Amino acid sequence: MSGINRYLRLLALLSGLACGAGSGWAEGVKSFKNVGVEMHWGWGDEPLGFGQVPAGGAAVVTRADFLVSKLALRRGDGTWLETGNWYACFRGEEGMRRALLEGVPCQIYTGLRFQVGLEDPANKSDPNQWPAGHPLHPLVNGLHWGWQGGYIFMALEGHRTDAPDPRDGFSYHLAGSRQMMTVTLDGNLDLTKGGTLGMAFDLKQVLGGLPADFESSTHSREGDTGADLLRARVEQAFSLTGVVPELWQDPVVASPAGAAPRLGNPYVLHVSNRLPKVNLPPDNVPSVEGVALGQVLFHDSRLSVTNTQSCASCHQAGAAFSDAGKRFSLGAEGHPGTRNAMPLFNLAWQQEFFWDGRAKRLRDQVLMPVQDPVEMHQTLDGAVAKLSMDKALAARFAGVFGSPGITAERLGLALEQYLLTLVSQDSKFDQAVLALAKLTPEEQRGLELFVTEYDPSRNLRGADCFHCHGGNLFSNQGFANNGLDAAPEAGRQAVTGLEADHGKFRVPSLRNIALTAPYMHDGRFVTLEQVIDHYDHGVHPSATLDPNLAKHPASGLSLTAPDKAALSAFLKTLTDPQFAGTPAPAPVLSFSNP
Repeated sequence: MSGINRYLRLLALLSGLACGAGSGWAEGVKSFKNVGVEMHWGWGDEPLGFGQVPAGGAAVVTRADFLVSKLALRRGDGTWLETGNWYACFRGEEGMRRALLEGVPCQIYTGLRFQVGLEDPANKSDPNQWPAGHPLHPLVNGLHWGWQGGYIFMALEGHRTDAPDPRDGFSYHLAGSRQMMTVTLDGNLDLTKGGTLGMAFDLKQVLGGLPADFESSTHSREGDTGADLLRARVEQAFSLTGVVPELWQDPVVASPAGAAPRLGNPYVLHVSNRLPKVNLPPDNVPSVEGVALGQVLFHDSRLSVTNTQSCASCHQAGAAFSDAGKRFSLGAEGHPGTRNAMPLFNLAWQQEFFWDGRAKRLRDQVLMPVQDPVEMHQTLDGAVAKLSMDKALAARFAGVFGSPGITAERLGLALEQYLLTLVSQDSKFDQAVLALAKLTPEEQRGLELFVTEYDPSRNLRGADCFHCHGGNLFSNQGFANNGLDAAPEAGRQAVTGLEADHGKFRVPSLRNIALTAPYMHDGRFVTLEQVIDHYDHGVHPSATLDPNLAKHPASGLSLTAPDKAALSAFLKTLTDPQFAGTPAPAPVLSFSNP
């Protein structure tokens, strides 16, 4: 199998607490405890600060993530107590440091063993089968290798500080059965009362002392000597730090205080099996009536101080809910904003909102533009007072929430219900994956460029888009500095306070990209062609530049004019007709269940 057929076949498979699942112990012992496994990252004897230069270090590490499976504990007699289908993901920068072993027999063990990586049944499985929150869910681990199929077992990314060019980023990915490794660690592990197993991972053993001309990326292919060397170093970089005598407790998840019962008919959200599983908020599961109410409110201009602007004014349904053609939206009183209005779809998979991620819940995000003095400039009390004068609308609120009263909280919940139902999943690209449509030769060429890295030393001359925009959501849901400026704005740093987040903004989905111009957080690029030119030869180096861009040469990717045209053609196949049509009228209460 070759060419586009191979890519489409692969595409059909796709889409701080670390996650662990399914320990499955089999042991005739009466006393059991839940045990934590905690990972610590360091550079030699010093804790590692992601995005910071370690003392005496030769690299700034921005990512050190890996998947672990088949953990086993060695008994005193030398036999092994093995897990069943247990997996964990550890992500250093994200603070995902712990996983859970359920029901461990209470005794003293003399060591542990685990695999970094996955055996074929799990590695080749459909990533979208896993429930939301599972370690192998692609949005949990961020390590599924997009359309190439399979998982990356370990991802190490950052910048070399001992290289002459500040652009010298590295992106080391280990994957495939050749790079899977088994780590065995000896030590006295007293789990008679439970506790948390501590392990350390020393990045200095992996990255320290590499030759100055060591390659900037690995691909885990046959003959990739750089990947082989790193694998051998990784195997030696783990160590045991002992057992902390504390009990693992599952987090308590509670509905917000005062949450009212939801009434009405359940809204059936139809989602393609090729998209990752999603958890809708348990305290605000959409109902038919709640979604209809949210859509009415989305179009209600009374949410603005002048009664002239609604949410739909800057998020138009016919432009994938972006502000069609505008770099900055104008507020209710004519003031221009400072950020390009983001499109609104597939929000059910997001965990943070706005370009800088400052809102953690969709219900909170929707109320911020209402209060923003540059946007709708309405107090929440003022909006509630105006809406409460509408007896018909008040009755709809009572029908959805089970009791009379319009409140700011209920306003946010209703808008959240509506926005959660905006799922984009039926573009020409999606149809082609299902063999219901056929890409043109130019679109096929664009897809090949999209999923191919740029590494001329291995005869790979792609556009290298998939690292940030792989999978069927076409976004890794993260934040990145994509080299727009040599001295970028604070961006994500303004929210987290971390220097390592300077210049980072949300990685947007490329779905419906042809509908959402202009582009970037500040709308600086008018056309897709300008965006492609930026990534081809316009990336500016800076301290937090994404390593997958920093590893490219200063001269750029050298894409030809036909390459750029093909890439643009492929991106246009991501348009979903349902997000490109004439906006539908706001529904009435009898809005039917799909």
